[in-house]
Amino acid sequence: MSDTGFPQLSGGQTLRVNRVPLVREPLPADQAAGESATTGTVPLGSLAGTEFGIWEMGTGSMYDVEAEEVFFVTAGHGTVVIEPFEGHPARTAGLVPGTVMRLSAGMKTTWTVTEPLRKIYFTPTEPSGSSS
Repeated sequence: MSDTGFPQLSGGQTLRVNRVPLVREPLPADQAAGESATTGTVPLGSLAGTEFGIWEMGTGSMYDVEAEEVFFVTAGHGTVVIEPFEGHPARTAGLVPGTVMRLSAGMKTTWTVTEPLRKIYFTPTEPSGSSS
């Protein structure tokens, strides 16, 4: 992940998420899934024990093992395939602008992006138990 040094979001400040400059970098070899996708991030701050920021992935595919996270897609198109997890079968979620999704720590996923995907993420700064 890259950090462009973008300033933290302060109280009362507004931000046009899809206009924030972001530098994407190649994936580590263990996350690349064939095509040469790139990712980047811009941390925006923290609030009540939750970090938030912008993450973007270019076209291509990648593997990941997830952390606790809720995200909101603001641009792009793709899918995320979640391997069987905690008694649930494998499933595929379509990702388009307006999609909100929660990921649980330890989920093994495969991301495939067909149009550069940008999302706002929220993740706890300290590990906690899973809650619905």
